[in-house]
Amino acid sequence: MRLNNKVALITGAGSGIGLQTALRFAEEGARIVAVDINEENGRETVEQITQRGGEAAYCRADVSSAADCAEMINFAESTFGNLHVLFNNAGIMDSRDDDAESTEEEVWDLTMNVNVKGVFLGCKYGIPALRRAGGGSIINTASFVAFIGAATSQIAYTTSKGAVLSMTKELAVRHARENIRVNALCPGPLRTELLMKFLNTEAKKQRRLVHIPMGRFGEAREMADAALFLASDESSYMTGSELLVDGGITAAYVTPE
Repeated sequence: MRLNNKVALITGAGSGIGLQTALRFAEEGARIVAVDINEENGRETVEQITQRGGEAAYCRADVSSAADCAEMINFAESTFGNLHVLFNNAGIMDSRDDDAESTEEEVWDLTMNVNVKGVFLGCKYGIPALRRAGGGSIINTASFVAFIGAATSQIAYTTSKGAVLSMTKELAVRHARENIRVNALCPGPLRTELLMKFLNTEAKKQRRLVHIPMGRFGEAREMADAALFLASDESSYMTGSELLVDGGITAAYVTPE
């Protein structure tokens, strides 16, 4: 198994990419710390894993809270002994997010607190745990919009994912000699509840789909497979990189010089 004897902490594990990654990592032998602010969803993830014969434990955390992030790392180590994989996946996409003129400051601040500060705090408290374990892999969820922007305006979300990408690269350089790898998973448009709530009309969905060469939304399970590669030793010579899993959308819009 590709993650045998590894402990993986996944934020936003109650739904979407986080849920599918928790299930996928458990299939490959990892013991899972499922972190989510929604207790019902988080516990349901744990139940699904244990029903399939895996090991998992739920920890409630608001990733924008330093105290909660410190506690989730403590929980991982006290429950399973070590931490080897940290997947900073929790994020939001507020339906009120629009262009710079229309987006309220409240929406901007909320998005930055969860999507950017949450990744920072996860790394702040998670890196010492990975160091204690002798190294490991950090995966931060960014997005294709960090490269090309979005056809449907979402200024706060797009900016937050650009910040995650930059943060990932700096952390990778800083910790490369400690056997701590840091990479960004950059999904394209996915058929998840998060995006479908934002693309809440058929016109919005079609406006996004027309730009995707493969002609469909991605699936959360496909992102989980990509995260598995980044978590496993198969990506052992990979750090500071962005793994675009986007149906070809960035290739269609990034013109070579």
